[in-house]
Amino acid sequence: MSKAGRIPKEFIDQLLARVDIIDVIGGRVPLKKAGREYTACCPFHNEKTPSFTVSPTKQFYHCFGCGVHGSAITFLMEYEHLEYPEAIEALARTIGVPVPREGAEDAPKRPRKDKNLYTLLEEAAAWFQAQLPQNPDALGYLQRRGLSKDVIKRFGLGFAPPNSFLGRELARYGDDKLVASGMAIRHETGRVYDRFRERIMFPIRDRRGRVIGFGGRVIGDGSPKYLNSPETEVFHKGAELYGLFEARNDTRKLERLLVVEGYMDVIALAQYGITYAVATLGTATTPEHIRQLLRLVPEVVFCFDGDRAGRDAAWRALENALPELRDDKEIRFLFLPQGEDPDTQIRQMGKAAFEAGFDTALTLSAYLLAVLKERFNLSTKEGKSRLLNDGVKLLVTMPVILLREQILGELSTLTNTPLELVHRHLKKSSTGDAPLAYNQARLGDQDVRRTPIRHAIALLLHHPVLVELAGSSEQILGYDLPGTALLAAIIENIEESPHIHLAGLLERFRQTEHEVIIQRLTDWRPETDDETVIRREFADCLQQIRRQSRQKQLEALLHRGQTHALSEQERSDLAYLLLQDYKSPGA
Repeated sequence: MSKAGRIPKEFIDQLLARVDIIDVIGGRVPLKKAGREYTACCPFHNEKTPSFTVSPTKQFYHCFGCGVHGSAITFLMEYEHLEYPEAIEALARTIGVPVPREGAEDAPKRPRKDKNLYTLLEEAAAWFQAQLPQNPDALGYLQRRGLSKDVIKRFGLGFAPPNSFLGRELARYGDDKLVASGMAIRHETGRVYDRFRERIMFPIRDRRGRVIGFGGRVIGDGSPKYLNSPETEVFHKGAELYGLFEARNDTRKLERLLVVEGYMDVIALAQYGITYAVATLGTATTPEHIRQLLRLVPEVVFCFDGDRAGRDAAWRALENALPELRDDKEIRFLFLPQGEDPDTQIRQMGKAAFEAGFDTALTLSAYLLAVLKERFNLSTKEGKSRLLNDGVKLLVTMPVILLREQILGELSTLTNTPLELVHRHLKKSSTGDAPLAYNQARLGDQDVRRTPIRHAIALLLHHPVLVELAGSSEQILGYDLPGTALLAAIIENIEESPHIHLAGLLERFRQTEHEVIIQRLTDWRPETDDETVIRREFADCLQQIRRQSRQKQLEALLHRGQTHALSEQERSDLAYLLLQDYKSPGA
């Protein structure tokens, strides 16, 4: 969102204070009172026993089954498939207030680019669909692939004729918009022409069903065989999955998603009743893909060709999946016979036999261990050592869950290495002791260790009233430890808005460098509601933080004293720290 169109954070705070999350969620999901909170079966994954809770005091929801959580804004974004500003606007409408924009006086002069692009792309999709019946070659190709009229309509297939006809049809948008949407290319001479010509067209939709790009398949022997829209303002290949909108539209509570490699695989499977297949868009499976998939369903099956390229793609998917795993999720890998793909297989064997293959597909742990065993010679000590080393490097990226412990046990057995030694090697390989700097990319790749600072942050998020015990943000910053900057920032936000709750704090840090770590720390819910216990726990965290800070300063001065003569101030500081250390033997 441009600066001129940014929604003031003060308005978001006031909105969340006025809107009751119970009303927002209760109007869409049947809630039942359970003590201080409300419960329901989670609307984001299939379950029989309610694990979805909503807290009226924190204005926060959390599912203990699939891990989703957030504010009323987050709920609308996920449940209604809205963008962030749209969710805020929807909430504001419920209480009849307009949404202010910073620099709103400038906004009318700059129409929203996104809406123009979405409209342009929708019109392009409709135009391509209208061209399909007029082209016998394109229709003949789809008929030879066995596609029915219903499935062609469901996925909105169309045809791009030769020459630059689309550009003329949408000329009113102007050349710049056509190029920005990815539908046209600007030649170095300045001439603009259609990107897609003489191709079967596959519209790519986002989670809300809006057309954001296209894939085009050439008819005949042209090159490239498939051509995708380029990256644009509304289309990002690494974050989108072809067929996901259609799969979710088929049923809100999906139980499984099947990841395949191509558009035609998704469509052919849908025609035979497997309506839960999706495909990556000419890219490897990314961490963002994995997060989307696991958030939606308890089981993901990757289906790849059995050749070298297919196995390489599967291994990349495995590596990107490891940091996102949870014990309530399952990932499997199904490899097809050489020369076969899902399209040909489903036609040969039918839905029942094809789905039966999922039960025998390799689990993620089985595939990981199978690949490691293929790579190394387990008849030698060196081979066992190399296998263990590679295995541990992979498991370092996994969260601390039961599955990781089980794989560690398998590695111990495979290499004849005591489990205690395997754990020691894992700890040594981990970068957990290094400052994380709360970088989003790194946090996605490793565990969030429970340190006193992070524990204090988690307690403060759930109980902002604890700020009265925290001291000033300047004092916290003075401790100079990893995480003190975030703790100080939270303290400042609470002091600025004394009545702020957990949901409000989450929104304050949305789209900042701290968003990922805060989202994870909200999962560290206090085990009790006893205020006395929680205050004592928070105070203990602060005491440990002070001890760690003193210890860091002490070690720095002792190290400096070994190589340099200390100044009078440094000697005084050292004496003070040694005295404090003597008074606190547990430091």
